[in-house]
Amino acid sequence: MHIVEKKIRLVDVDLVELFGLQESHLQLIENKFDTAITVRGDTIILRGESAEVKTIEMIVSELVNTVRRNHKLSLTDVSTIIDLVHGGRAGTAASGNGDDLDSVILWGKKEVIRARTPKQLEYYKKAQANDIVFCIGPAGTGKTFLAVAMALSALRANEISRIILSRPAVEAGESLGFLPGDIAEKVDPYLRPLLDALSDMVTPEKLKSMIDRRVVEIVPLAYMRGRTLNNSFIILDEAQNSTKIQMKMFLTRLGQNSKAIVTGDVTQVDLVKKHDSGLVNVFQLFQNIRGIEFVEFDKSDVVRHRLVMEIVAAYERDEIRRENPPRKGFVADDLSAERSE
Repeated sequence: MHIVEKKIRLVDVDLVELFGLQESHLQLIENKFDTAITVRGDTIILRGESAEVKTIEMIVSELVNTVRRNHKLSLTDVSTIIDLVHGGRAGTAASGNGDDLDSVILWGKKEVIRARTPKQLEYYKKAQANDIVFCIGPAGTGKTFLAVAMALSALRANEISRIILSRPAVEAGESLGFLPGDIAEKVDPYLRPLLDALSDMVTPEKLKSMIDRRVVEIVPLAYMRGRTLNNSFIILDEAQNSTKIQMKMFLTRLGQNSKAIVTGDVTQVDLVKKHDSGLVNVFQLFQNIRGIEFVEFDKSDVVRHRLVMEIVAAYERDEIRRENPPRKGFVADDLSAERSE
């Protein structure tokens, strides 16, 4: 991939009309592409892959001509010009390989991100149709990765205006207060998996731009209190480590035109009192509520390395053995039988 930087100086055009309220027109363009877009005065700076930068140059040129001609520019105008210049990327990609478009979640920077198992497809469909989805399952099933892909897809489609990614800062018995560094350094280990998922889908330049403009926010769960999140796609990861009170606090942040996906593994609770887990509690509270759905993955949905499925299965067998210990004398009897043979 050849990364270039291009500066476009804007002359004899109404910048307020061109950029839109709070730069909404430029944000609509940036949501559609991986290229980072920065505005400095009357100059637009593009940084991204060479071919994509050229496409955006053409889009900006058409937008400028439209403003000069009509003296106004709407979001509909911007979307139409993007579609005309960009030329239907999804249709072209699909026609080349015949893949089922229903399973495509996002056209990523390197590859198409799609649902790869029937349960993942169910997850995707439920997230499209409902405002809150709880996704529970073991490691490697794509719970978080697919949630981030769905959030980016909604952003690119202009269905929401920002993505909020959160995690409870409770793992392996550690406390933030005892970790070195400032708050950003303290929470980085907890939030890093969310950044890793984003980094797999957008370029570093685009990700930095999105974070700088607060289109993407990555925050510890404790910092969500008191906020109302409108026009947002909100993801709570590792939710098994949230308490009942924290889960209630998170879910009541949901504002107008917002969606929330809550992911976690109820077999990996790191709280001192495991029965305090807010993720376990929601099963009892939210059954049969319209707009809230549940998806449960199992080891057959693991899409990481082959050994991950085997590891998950081994832990499941061990859990069953511990919950159903052998009767007294059972092991000894078995050993005696083996010796007699």
